[in-house]
Amino acid sequence: MGWNIPYGFNDSDLSISVRQLRMFVNEYEQVPYDAITYLTGECNYGGRVTDDRDRRCLMTILADFYNPGVVTEQKYKLSPSGNYYIPNKMDYADYLEFIKKLPAYQHPEVFGMHENVDISRELQETRGLFDSVLLTLGQAGSSKAGQSDSYLNEIATDILKKLPPNFDLEAAVRKFPVVYTESMNTVLTQEMERFNKLVGTVRSSLQSLEKAIKGLVVMNADLEALGGSLAVGKVPALWMRASYPSLKPLGSYINDLLERLKFLKKWYDEDKPAVFWISGFFFTQAFLTGVTQNYARKYTIPIDLLGFDFQVLAVDSMSTAPKDGAYVIGLYLDGARWDRDRNCLAEQLPKILYDHVPVIWLRPMKREEIDENSNRYTCPVYKTSERRGVLSTTGHSTNFVLPILLNCTEKPSHWVKRGCALLCQLDD
Repeated sequence: MGWNIPYGFNDSDLSISVRQLRMFVNEYEQVPYDAITYLTGECNYGGRVTDDRDRRCLMTILADFYNPGVVTEQKYKLSPSGNYYIPNKMDYADYLEFIKKLPAYQHPEVFGMHENVDISRELQETRGLFDSVLLTLGQAGSSKAGQSDSYLNEIATDILKKLPPNFDLEAAVRKFPVVYTESMNTVLTQEMERFNKLVGTVRSSLQSLEKAIKGLVVMNADLEALGGSLAVGKVPALWMRASYPSLKPLGSYINDLLERLKFLKKWYDEDKPAVFWISGFFFTQAFLTGVTQNYARKYTIPIDLLGFDFQVLAVDSMSTAPKDGAYVIGLYLDGARWDRDRNCLAEQLPKILYDHVPVIWLRPMKREEIDENSNRYTCPVYKTSERRGVLSTTGHSTNFVLPILLNCTEKPSHWVKRGCALLCQLDD
């Protein structure tokens, strides 16, 4: 929990770090904290870390252990409750007794996390168990022809009924032509094209499955895998190859897809919305580029000098668009909640894992003018809760969207250890 990518840290990382620490402490009059932090965090452990946010997390955790307070303070606390602390100098037997008194079960506070992560961890384990069970069920159930065929046919027919016709791209280009002052027209037509491809894949595969069930076409490996996924309520791999990232089960995925299509249809019918549903975009980076491009062209500023500043508004909708930038909605906080009264990050409520964030104003401005002071946490935005992604041909991660600056009263390091991030969609 809290990491984007699981890393294979091992005992050799620990042993070399301990040896280096001993060497620096014994051979220098003043402890060189920067040097031992760099060697342990950036080299020994950091050499395995490939994600920027994971590196930030690693260095933040390490800062709790490599600092002057460890040497100067009596019983330096390593956790808020004080159950874990650095003991005073003792005999060997006393150290063993101290270790025996430590709790047998580690509370999430040891890792700087909220108690809700226990629920998240158990959900993750349960999901993994059920996925494994469903995998075996799917393979075992494929031989049951009669009942299974009618069930699959029913699912395919139901989904096909719900799918709207493809967008008319030619009509969209005529209504929203390429205009120098409005990049959102291009964003809309490109999104329509991407969703047409996805809907076309879903529609044609389901139609082929129906024909295969009736015996009109041969049931090949792709169609058999499609039927197996539909039978256990999973999104087929065939669809995911043409789809946006999603961890939703089949029913939720179809509902989500229909909502996205409805969002684009409303945009086409009624013109550009006042508030954009940022989670509804297939390729979110195109939308962000469009917002920046509009600002750059309006004020004749080179686009590479621009970045985003952010303001969270205490409302869930807006009737008019801002003069510059864009209002967006549809993000969920993981690892924290948004305190609407104080307008800042706050601790999660017990047993509530995600919090819906109100409207956020994306304001393009010169990077040099953006206030990145100590009271703002740089919160990464991900498309799914899996967080990790791969670099696509465009150079963008398939999962990371952008960093958003959020007001906070605690130090940003507190929220780094909490694993605080914004998600475009939940898992169900």
